[in-house]
Amino acid sequence: MIGRLKGTVAAVGDETALIDVMGVGYEIYATPRLLQRLGVGEAATLSIETLVREDLIRLFGFENDAERQCFRLLQSVQGVGAKHALALLQILPPAALYDAIAAEDVTAISRAHGVGKKIAQRIATELQSKLGVIAGAGGESFKIAARQKAGVAAVFDPALAARADAVSALAHLGYDGVEARRAVSLAAEIRDSAGVEDLIKAALKELAPA
Repeated sequence: MIGRLKGTVAAVGDETALIDVMGVGYEIYATPRLLQRLGVGEAATLSIETLVREDLIRLFGFENDAERQCFRLLQSVQGVGAKHALALLQILPPAALYDAIAAEDVTAISRAHGVGKKIAQRIATELQSKLGVIAGAGGESFKIAARQKAGVAAVFDPALAARADAVSALAHLGYDGVEARRAVSLAAEIRDSAGVEDLIKAALKELAPA
């Protein structure tokens, strides 16, 4: 399977780009956000997810392995296909996707083209226990950098961001994603407008054995 391509951009379309690798052209599907950044004649290195079916082989390109991992993870949810996953990553890069799932922000998830409220709710619910996978793929520094990009901060307010960071910290400590979110939600109700550290301390009390 092809997992990475390094070559020259030969052409860019509405949904795909053609990457020339030593004389061989590879057609890759990507988000409009990525396609807009590719320039014909310029060098490009992309993480690739290869989709193989009985009737086709299709390549999907991403800026980094974190996006590729999220693309794969999203498709583990029932009813979410490659088009849904690509549409989600167009509006929610890995850091923002993590925050949306951690905060169970169905409205933010359903903003993706073709993703309705029902599918968005399923994504938020089924991927709660896999938040550590998303966080591990992107890393804390990537999360912070992504939030600073234009457009992402407008989707999440500081309170939701603090809750998401608290859930992330608990996931890194080994707690189950669903239990971590439940504990953080209870902590947020008790401590209104609490910072990340206070939420973590209160959540740890909720998670402590009775």
